[in-house]
Amino acid sequence: MSGTGKKGLSYADAGVDIDAGNALVEKIKPLVRSTRRPGADGEIGGFGGLFDLKAAGFSDPVLVAANDGVGTKLKVAIESGRHDTVGIDLVAMCVNDLVVQGAEPLFFLDYFATGRLDPDQGAAIVSGIAEGCRQAGCALIGGETAEMPGMYRDGDYDLAGFAVGAAERGRLLPTDDIVEGDVLLGLASSGLHSNGFSLVRRIVAESGLSWDDPAPFDLDRSLGEALLEPTRIYVKPLLATISSTHGIKALAHITGGGFPENIPRVLPDAFAAEVDLDMIVVPPVFSWLAQTGNVEPMEMLRTFNCGIGMIAVVASGQAAQVAAVLQKAGEHVSTLGRIVPRRDEGVIYRGALGL
Repeated sequence: MSGTGKKGLSYADAGVDIDAGNALVEKIKPLVRSTRRPGADGEIGGFGGLFDLKAAGFSDPVLVAANDGVGTKLKVAIESGRHDTVGIDLVAMCVNDLVVQGAEPLFFLDYFATGRLDPDQGAAIVSGIAEGCRQAGCALIGGETAEMPGMYRDGDYDLAGFAVGAAERGRLLPTDDIVEGDVLLGLASSGLHSNGFSLVRRIVAESGLSWDDPAPFDLDRSLGEALLEPTRIYVKPLLATISSTHGIKALAHITGGGFPENIPRVLPDAFAAEVDLDMIVVPPVFSWLAQTGNVEPMEMLRTFNCGIGMIAVVASGQAAQVAAVLQKAGEHVSTLGRIVPRRDEGVIYRGALGL
């Protein structure tokens, strides 16, 4: 024992509150249970999450994994005090990357790092993660919460997500039969999704608006609420369409890099995508950003989804059937173009973006 009379330091003195962490775990246990599905029935709190592929109905599966974050959209959530939707974004950015490979998302894990743990804020974030998992049909089987004073300022936090899915062997996308004349179908986005927010925040700062002001493009909501509209999760409609039509040859998730970076990723080197920009119904948020920030159309297309969050490559003879099934599942579908021989760029534009 020290004879100095000085009180010994504790972890709490260093800024880490173990009790707050335990309180958060108790708050989120019901949220985690709400995401259970065949193959995942365990409780959180162990050293690892378990998943039973046989119980999930797979016989010869190939596993597919993806991880992502929410980016600087988190700053909008932090500064506007709205934390219950960014978890949906976190799940969406991962599971949409799984379904483009034809995989069914099975389970999800999150990483939540903050300067000072607020159990209510943490529970709001996890409520969004659980909602995203329910929308995608995957189980939230675990995660990590890290309280790191000195690394993050009070109120700041970061999120990362990790998703694993599976597809029966031989059913992965893209297929090897993409040909000239295949049709491009575009699935509408819910808004900005989770890309380009460094530019969004710069434009908002120059506009002089606050997050609580009415959104100029949506007067029924505040600017912060409108910009935080969560990323659309396309998993269930796409899986249903893949299994019922067998007509989808490839899928491209339109994330960072927009059309020019994401569409060529799923095409053979010999082919390009010819996109008719006149066919895109551009949501008002993108027009406001382009006009307020004086952003050129091509810069918009390589930074944002501009209203199309997912693109499907479909055989021309099955395009109408695939579009009908997707529409019945609740998707807004546009015929955007076709596959053509590649000469230079991976994406060729026709028409003009309606900004």
